[in-house]
Amino acid sequence: MRDNPETLTSPQQVALVVLRTLIGWHFLYEGFFKLWRPAWTRDGTLLGPWSSAGYLRAATGPLAEVFHRMAGSSWLPAIDHVVAIGLVLVGFSLMLGLFTQAGCVGALLLLDLFYVAQVPTRGLHEPGNEGAYLFVNKNLVEAAAVFAVLAFRTGRLAGLDRLRRGPAPVRPRAMEAA
Repeated sequence: MRDNPETLTSPQQVALVVLRTLIGWHFLYEGFFKLWRPAWTRDGTLLGPWSSAGYLRAATGPLAEVFHRMAGSSWLPAIDHVVAIGLVLVGFSLMLGLFTQAGCVGALLLLDLFYVAQVPTRGLHEPGNEGAYLFVNKNLVEAAAVFAVLAFRTGRLAGLDRLRRGPAPVRPRAMEAA
């Protein structure tokens, strides 16, 4: 199945490519928003540039101390920029199906960092969250979806990776027993 996308049905292929595209859009928009930040308060005041400082200070996961030090570091503006650019690159990769495997690895690295920053262990509704999480949150769910996109090599199904690779070799079918 690895090099033979014909083993997947057309609806399965479409579902995987749609999943990849939606994940790509999520990363792309998050990155653009962090770079551009076209937002205003309710009273019309322009918001300042995005910073991960608040997120890093709120870290409670196993690497909380590292994230807390990053929040107070002089490197914070560079870290913010690298994260935003990383989100945009991963988003373009997944939406276009270009260097899809590398885009998936980048997505998994970012999602893993976001997850270990705040592993949900309380199981209660937290301010700023959409719901109550216990161990599994949207970062972990999205990471599982990215892993599926990675495992099925969706760039070979549709996208610029398929064009870069060239047409798939035609394999002779086994003769049917008469």
